Amino acid sequence: MRGKVLKRLQREILAGHIGPFLFCFLIVMFLLLMQFLIDHIDKLVGKGIPIAIILELILTNLAYMVVLAVPMAVLVSSLMAFGKFAENNELAAVKAAGISPMSLIRPVMVAALILFGFLAWFSDQVLPDANYKARSLFIDIRMQKPGFDLRENVFYDGIDSYNFLVRRIEASGDSLRDITLFQEGNAERSSAVVKADHGYMQSVPDTDILSLYLFDGQIVRNIAQAPTAENRIEKTRFETYRINFDLSDLNFNRSDPDRRRRDDRTMTSAMMKVIVDSLQRDIQADFERLTAYKGINRLYITKERLEGDSTENFRKLLSGAEMAFQPPPSWAQTIDLPENVVETELFSLNQLEHRERQRQVASRAQTNFRTTIAQLNNLQNNIQWRSERSAVYMVEIYKKVSIPFACLIFVMVAAPLGMLTRKGNIGFNALISAGLFTYYWISVIQGEKLADRMIISPITGMWFGNVTLFILGIYLLLKVVYEFRISDLWNREAVRKS
Repeated sequence: MRGKVLKRLQREILAGHIGPFLFCFLIVMFLLLMQFLIDHIDKLVGKGIPIAIILELILTNLAYMVVLAVPMAVLVSSLMAFGKFAENNELAAVKAAGISPMSLIRPVMVAALILFGFLAWFSDQVLPDANYKARSLFIDIRMQKPGFDLRENVFYDGIDSYNFLVRRIEASGDSLRDITLFQEGNAERSSAVVKADHGYMQSVPDTDILSLYLFDGQIVRNIAQAPTAENRIEKTRFETYRINFDLSDLNFNRSDPDRRRRDDRTMTSAMMKVIVDSLQRDIQADFERLTAYKGINRLYITKERLEGDSTENFRKLLSGAEMAFQPPPSWAQTIDLPENVVETELFSLNQLEHRERQRQVASRAQTNFRTTIAQLNNLQNNIQWRSERSAVYMVEIYKKVSIPFACLIFVMVAAPLGMLTRKGNIGFNALISAGLFTYYWISVIQGEKLADRMIISPITGMWFGNVTLFILGIYLLLKVVYEFRISDLWNREAVRKS
């Protein structure tokens, strides 16, 4: 009898997740899509880009939104389902019937595990290709210049023979302030600099002509003279000046995305592991190539020390050894040795019979030391660069698993938290979910930045949020199942009773 009741309750709780999960998933996807459109709508609309290309760009960018929306939807749905279950006093009845709350959470954990598997596969196999296609489309749009992409205080060279610099752009985007236009010279015209107080752009209907209207400015033109004569500068003031640009060659053209290079966001884990292995082999090869040189002390130069600050220490060591080749300050007054021999701090130099020979050997040794320092610096820079690149790829590899794994972590936290809060309404649970997800996402973003800079390890940066929330989830589960409290750790009597 108890088994039938348990199965019925498990089915009810699972069914209670479906509605909130879908609702939250669609809401988050909508918000992320609106954010994407707000950020990029000015680069897409009115540029002559086919509508099919715009739809494809939006579709390919939906992939990263799915990876973010699914864990968030799991968090909200778990809070709502278990909060509503406890709000109706069903949790107290279940405990009175001898059914553990863990039995109710277990099926949801299994569902979260399935979601984790799907999302991990999606992040590793689907998301890189989607990012790759989206990036390729963005590059095509930017490089083909289907229209102006003017930004304040940034040079724009999207039209041949012209460079634009606009100091201020009005919120509407139509009015431009403090405009400088650099016009390159050719066989038909001289080079010129056009400055204007303000202006605006306007396309000519049914043509590929874009007109730039300028007001209250001047044109400084370089008039070329005969080769033997000096160039003449011509300055002209104007109240209104119009320049027409032919944009017929700037229409959108689709390039082959397979010809573009992939980065860490557009690679699968297998691709990135191959690159990381290659970088590590290059580090080892450089290290072995240097240590094979007979002048290098193998006991002192190690890869671990090179990854730290050993080059500076080694430079000091070599500097001290180099100074040993220098004759002592009083070497010229030495009278105990023949006139053509100098006493030094090194026994090997003292065995030479001629001062000039001593100088040659000391100079050669100093040159070798300087060469060794240069080689060590070069090796250390190579190790640093390759280690940083490896860290970037390892961060992305761990991220492809850690974010999907948050589905399980959020169930561990949200299920007992919903039972404790006993609130099933979406407003209250949305606030809690927003707080938890904000903490988690900040830990992921900051962890990625610190790991990319090699301040912390990639696995620490990507799993810190999961680990901390996992600890919180364990505590909440213990509190719900065993009514555990932190004070019980030092309360002997409570421990004895339990």
